Amino acid sequence: MGLLLAMLSACAASGGPMCRTGEQRVVSDVVYFGTGRAKGDVTQTEWDDFLRVEVTPRFPQGFSVWRASGQWRAADGSVVREASYVLQVAHPDDEASDRAIGDIRERYRTRFEQESTMRLRQRACASF
Repeated sequence: MGLLLAMLSACAASGGPMCRTGEQRVVSDVVYFGTGRAKGDVTQTEWDDFLRVEVTPRFPQGFSVWRASGQWRAADGSVVREASYVLQVAHPDDEASDRAIGDIRERYRTRFEQESTMRLRQRACASF
């Protein structure tokens, strides 16, 4: 029992999972980008350009993207259903990476006239 408590305390104190040999601690961010806007949905070409201009320079080591269908409640209380793009990036837990994710979200929001984007952030272990 004492060993279990010590292990749990170490995990809680370190702020993340206990990684195995050969793994490193990272942050896994998943960001959801809605495509609906007044002048028509964000096109595949526009999304590809956004990835090339905004995401790739900030995370050249790689990321994953996929299409999804989503639903969310807008600021006016209405329920919005729309096609979405999802971006997942595993990166170091540092200020530069955190700022890069924030910049990507803000650039998308501004460029494509979005009310918001959604970010899910969790600590994880990764091996490369």
